[in-house]
Amino acid sequence: MRRVLSLLAATLLLSACHHNIPPNGIEFLTPYGPPAYPFSPAVRVGNLLFLAGQIGTDASGKLVAGGIQAEARQALNNIKDVLEKTGSSMDRVAKCTVFMADMKEWPAMNEIYASYFRRSLPARSAFGSTGLALGARMEIECIAVMN
Repeated sequence: MRRVLSLLAATLLLSACHHNIPPNGIEFLTPYGPPAYPFSPAVRVGNLLFLAGQIGTDASGKLVAGGIQAEARQALNNIKDVLEKTGSSMDRVAKCTVFMADMKEWPAMNEIYASYFRRSLPARSAFGSTGLALGARMEIECIAVMN
């Protein structure tokens, strides 16, 4: 009888763990309410989080003043906030992609970027780009593991 109760408890626990996972395995996360634009801030697939690109906008949605370093700092703060609200952290970021309007600003952006990843550096790609949203100098997207 004890064994049957143990198996029943384990079955209920496992089914409860999988209860919130959508049938297709993809969960569109909206930690700030309904999206203002046609994309989700984060998408969960299994234990991975795929974050939408972040530029250096403040809470009002305006690009911060101060150039590449101010924008990089704000973009990374935005990423940190999305990660924390969706079940991860900066220490769990596995991959970043950086888009830059001017690759000459790479060293200045790197100073700020490195200060956000003190334990270990995620894999990273970078591209020169034109026409970033709101005239931004850079945009960063990342993939992280859930906590």
